[in-house]
Amino acid sequence: MLDFTTMIALQILVFLLSIGLVGITLLSAVRVLVLPRGAQDPVAFTTFITTRRLFMLLLRFAGSFDRRDAIMAYYAPISLLTLLPVWLTLVLLAYAGLFWATGIDAPYGAFVLSGSSLFTLGFASDNTLTHMVLSFTEATIGLILVALLIAYLPTIYTAFSARENAVRMLDVRAGTPPSVVELISRAYRIGKLESLGSFWSEWEKVFAQIEESHTSLPALVFLRSPLPTQSWVTAAGCVLDSAAFIRSSVDIHHDANADLCIRAGYLALRRIAAYFGIDYPADPHFPAEPISISHEEYAAVYDRLQEAGVPMKADREQAWHDFAGWRVNYDRVLLRLCAITMAPEAPWSSDRAPVLELPTLSRWRIKAR
Repeated sequence: MLDFTTMIALQILVFLLSIGLVGITLLSAVRVLVLPRGAQDPVAFTTFITTRRLFMLLLRFAGSFDRRDAIMAYYAPISLLTLLPVWLTLVLLAYAGLFWATGIDAPYGAFVLSGSSLFTLGFASDNTLTHMVLSFTEATIGLILVALLIAYLPTIYTAFSARENAVRMLDVRAGTPPSVVELISRAYRIGKLESLGSFWSEWEKVFAQIEESHTSLPALVFLRSPLPTQSWVTAAGCVLDSAAFIRSSVDIHHDANADLCIRAGYLALRRIAAYFGIDYPADPHFPAEPISISHEEYAAVYDRLQEAGVPMKADREQAWHDFAGWRVNYDRVLLRLCAITMAPEAPWSSDRAPVLELPTLSRWRIKAR
C-alpha cells in the first residue's frame, strides 16, 4: 500500500498527464480537421504510417498491379476513419486518469465512467460536482470530434473531385498513361501547339490548388484515382515534362505561361514532399545534380516528335541541357511521390521511382533502385 503522501503525488502526476493527453488529442484534431495549413501531427502521422505497414503486408499477396491498386484504394479512407477511434481512445484513457485522480478509487470504475461519459451512454455516473463537470466536458469533446470528422469528409472529397477532374481532362490531351510524346504530337496535329498558353495557365492554378489542399488535407495525397491507370502524380509529371520539353526543345515562340506552370508545379511537389519528410536539393543545378532521364531517352523522344513533324530546335545538345535544367527542379520529388503513392506505370515518372521500404514512425523510408 502506498502512503498518503505518495498517493497524493501519484494522483497529481496522473491528473497532469491526463490533462496533457487531452490537450494532445484536441490539438491533433485541430491540426488535421480545422487548421487551414500544412502542419505535421504526430498522432495522425503515426496512424497513417502504422496502417501503411499493415497494407504493405497485404500487398505481398497481390500479384498484379490492378490487385495492388484495388488494395491501396482502401488505404487512405481506412487510415482517415481510423483517426476517430484513435482520438476517442486517447480521450477515454485521459479522462479515466482524471476520474481516478479526482476520487474514483478503482481504475476499472474510472474507465467505465469515462466510457459512459464519452459515448453519452449514461449507465455510469457520479454525483459529485467535479465528476459531473468532467463527464460533461468529455461528452462534449466526443461529440465535437465526431462532428468535425463528418464535416471534414465533404471538404476532402470536394478537393479530390477538383483534382481528378484535371487528371481526367489531361487524358484527352496526353493519353493514359500520360506521355510527353502524346501531349505534344497531338497538340501539333490539331494545330494547338502554338496556343497552349491557356493550358499552362490552367495547370498553374491546378498546382496551386494541389499544393494547398494536399498539405492542409494530407490524406488527399493517398486517395487514388477512380481508374487504376491514372494518378495525380504521374499527371503532374507529364505536364511538367511537356512544358519543359516545349521550352527547351520545340521550335515555337516563347510562352512565359509554360515557365510559370513549371515553377508552380515544382514548388507544389516540393512542399508536399517536405510535409512527408522527403528530402530534396533546395537549389539544384544540372549537371552537378543529375536527373533520372538519360540522354538517350531524351533523344528518343526528340526523334519521335521530329518524325511526327513537330518543329524542333536544331541544337540538340543545348536543348538537352535546357530540358535537364528544368527537370532537375522536380526530378527527385516527383519520383519519391510516385513511390509513396504507389503510382501506376507512366514514362519518366513512376517507371523509375525508387523503392519504398516499410516506413518508420517518423518519416517515409525510400531507397534508390
